[in-house]
Amino acid sequence: MDAKTLLREQFKWAHEMLEGTMQDVTPEQAHWAPPGKANTLGATYAHLVIGEDAMLQGMVKGAAPLFTSAWAGKMGVSEPHPPPDSGSWDQWARTVQVDLGTLREYAKAVYAASDEYVASLNADELARELDLSGFQMGKQTVAWVLGTIMVSHVNIHCGEVACLKGLQGAKGYPF
Repeated sequence: MDAKTLLREQFKWAHEMLEGTMQDVTPEQAHWAPPGKANTLGATYAHLVIGEDAMLQGMVKGAAPLFTSAWAGKMGVSEPHPPPDSGSWDQWARTVQVDLGTLREYAKAVYAASDEYVASLNADELARELDLSGFQMGKQTVAWVLGTIMVSHVNIHCGEVACLKGLQGAKGYPF
């Protein structure tokens, strides 16, 4: 199996697992504020989808993210996601309201755009280096960013979603 096929399968599995975990989330569950400093389930899901759009379309591909183009103002979130270095993430995560149906439609568009991009990659593009020094990760290849950062990002936050559901007495993962 080549790297492109493996990455596409990893993204597909991660997205399916996340959406299966999200399938029965109610608006009340999405906006429940857990104790301590944990984020709401809705904010976690929104962060994950917006983050994939920003990282893949913006950072890796060098294109406009969907949330600034075709999905601008239509993503199902009450306020824009703050930049990672803005210091306002905690406040956003506690106050953002999500429309789960709309956010899920945006997520489908993000997943499709991600798959389309990964499907278009050749060996030279997978080996292209990205400078991630600003994130203390040095220079890494596109393949590394997609597999190590982006697929992991989906899986990590899927676990958070499952936990947040469990804390509310609901079944976490879909299996």
